[in-house]
Amino acid sequence: MPDCLKERNEYLLERFRLGDPTAESLLVEENMGLVRAIVLRFLGRGTEYDDLMQIGTIGMVKAIRSFSPEFGARFSTYAVPLIAGEIRRHLRDDGPIKVSRIYRKQGIALLREKNRILAEEGREPGIAELAERCSLSKEEAAISLDALSPIASLSGAIHDDDGGLTLEGTLSDEESERETERICDRIAIAQSIGKLPPLWRKIVLLRYFRNFTQQQTAEELGLSQVKVSREEKKILQSMRLALGG
Repeated sequence: MPDCLKERNEYLLERFRLGDPTAESLLVEENMGLVRAIVLRFLGRGTEYDDLMQIGTIGMVKAIRSFSPEFGARFSTYAVPLIAGEIRRHLRDDGPIKVSRIYRKQGIALLREKNRILAEEGREPGIAELAERCSLSKEEAAISLDALSPIASLSGAIHDDDGGLTLEGTLSDEESERETERICDRIAIAQSIGKLPPLWRKIVLLRYFRNFTQQQTAEELGLSQVKVSREEKKILQSMRLALGG
């Protein structure tokens, strides 16, 4: 079983791609510290912490479902702008989610069940078992439990395997903000890849994630540069429609 977070994420992502029904909830549960760290960046903008946590968790789930090793990025690096982008969209659209009390109530019920199992059976149950016993989905259980968690510090390390990198050091200045926005744009494209025809997916991967030129893409796929250019225009038009642009 992998020990460090990077290897653990890679292990669970592979299990998720192979259809393991528990891998997604485990990834959400084990990466909630990252969601919390990003949420702190957006406090004080009119939305409660609990609501931001729920929205950030949606971004985490989207990151899990859209991530591919072919993107050439570490999962935590990939997930940061997607989580932040989900929160930004919520703040931009000013549509607060009024369900924090429900999640807190569910979180308390989950903790009670966890403590009961610990006391009676001498073991610590997994989140999937707790969710089933409380008639919740694994995702709801993860969000509910995290709603009771303490707030992390901006100066705390995001992950042990990131060399002491802190959220404050990566998201606080203007240059970092612009970089995050740029990555968010790329990830918005990545979310639509699965709906594209195979040829279009290959073109998007080479052009937007491997930074190939149109000529390099054409050579890689055995096409002409003109063909790639025409297909790319169709792809961008299709994605703009799909993303509401």
